Amino acid sequence: MTGRLEGRAALVIGGARGIGGGIATRFAAEGAQVAIADLEDAEGKALAAELGGFYRRTDVSDGAEADAAVAEVVDRFGKIDILVQNAGIYPWTLIEDTSAEEWHKVLGVNLGGCFLATKAAVKHMKTQGYGRIVLTSSITGPRVTSPGHGHYSASKAGINGFIRSAAIEFAGYGVTVNGIEPGNILTEGMKAHRSAEFIKDMESAIPVGRMGTPADIAAAALFLASEEAEFITGTTIVVDGGQILPEGNDFRMPVG
Repeated sequence: MTGRLEGRAALVIGGARGIGGGIATRFAAEGAQVAIADLEDAEGKALAAELGGFYRRTDVSDGAEADAAVAEVVDRFGKIDILVQNAGIYPWTLIEDTSAEEWHKVLGVNLGGCFLATKAAVKHMKTQGYGRIVLTSSITGPRVTSPGHGHYSASKAGINGFIRSAAIEFAGYGVTVNGIEPGNILTEGMKAHRSAEFIKDMESAIPVGRMGTPADIAAAALFLASEEAEFITGTTIVVDGGQILPEGNDFRMPVG
């Protein structure tokens, strides 16, 4: 590794496993002090210990808990340079079957969590005159969607709009705000809740011929969290192996 985050203090919310775990692991490998906030206590504590950081149980949809997580990072590390808000939920429910309670829960965690975590971190970043905020969006919502994901799609499309507004508000303080739009990523959750047939079908829809990995997303997050991305703000990087590009299923070209 190259030490691109040497001396930086990072908070990864939703960092116990999957995409967030991959991001936390890569950040630590690049020299950052890493705190993990999540609701997966066993996995979060284990990974934090492995990375030499700390874990805090946090419901990011609760403003007081988001504030407390950021405050602990500042207390322990002396600052917060990088915020990653990756926590999200994705129940499958058709719109006509979605209760108001479920709708508000999905929006509260996915979109509200980005707002609350950003609000908690930016006041410290403004004082420092430096900050990198990276929010996990998705291709689902901003680019594509499917039945059963009305609330999820709305939340992720909302994140992209929030990124643009936040970027403008914070640009004068040395704070950038960007996002990542993952495609289908082969995480522990995907393996546990999706059939082998589903995964194979998803792979066939991706031009590069494979599912993404947490490491693929972590590489994009590392760039956006680094000093190299100083002149990039208010945008998202699509990391999907080309999944959103084809007009239909007949996209494969002969190779060889």
